Amino acid sequence: LAGGIILGVALWLRHDSQTTNILYLQLGDKQAPNTFYVGIYILIAVGAVMMFVGFLGCYGAIQESQCLLGTFFTCLVILFACEVAAGIWGFVNKDQIAKDVKQFYDQAFQQALMAESETNNGKAVVKTFHETLDCCGPDNAIGVITPLWREDLCSKKDSVLKTMFETSNCHKKIDELFSGKLYLIGIAAIVVAVIMIFEMILSMVLCCGIRNSSVY
Repeated sequence: LAGGIILGVALWLRHDSQTTNILYLQLGDKQAPNTFYVGIYILIAVGAVMMFVGFLGCYGAIQESQCLLGTFFTCLVILFACEVAAGIWGFVNKDQIAKDVKQFYDQAFQQALMAESETNNGKAVVKTFHETLDCCGPDNAIGVITPLWREDLCSKKDSVLKTMFETSNCHKKIDELFSGKLYLIGIAAIVVAVIMIFEMILSMVLCCGIRNSSVY
């Protein structure tokens, strides 16, 4: 059940409309940075393997097989080690993920402002960011005034004042998007780790109980 829950959460994060709209973008021959998906794929793999290993543990417990329970314990140790490694990787790269996406957005924004932007897809990339995240412009002075003079890049608001004071810059929105998603991944990873620890303890207790009972 835990594996199924983790797999479901991971697939939901993988196919979330906001992240897929942004991370599938392509600026010329440059693909949007999709380092974020590495953590998602690890969660998908862990969830799928946990479901399989769970059946192995249940069958081993029903059959009272020390071999199956030992294999179950070994698989759990390997999964736990992989999850800890993925958690360390995610903690180290959590700021870099949003930074890479912001740099990609800034490059597209600069191309969209250039006179020859009609020859590339910078404008389309920027509009996708703006529509998906409900934002406009980067985190600088140009980003603040962009909604006032580039209605082709920013969605049209009811009034100029509303545009200036209610439209968030895209750097802030990108940070919020990925920090929220990474927060969910972190919670899922902690829940899985706690469940794994209990599984390892209980499987060893059961295995030792079967071994001791076989003596008598």
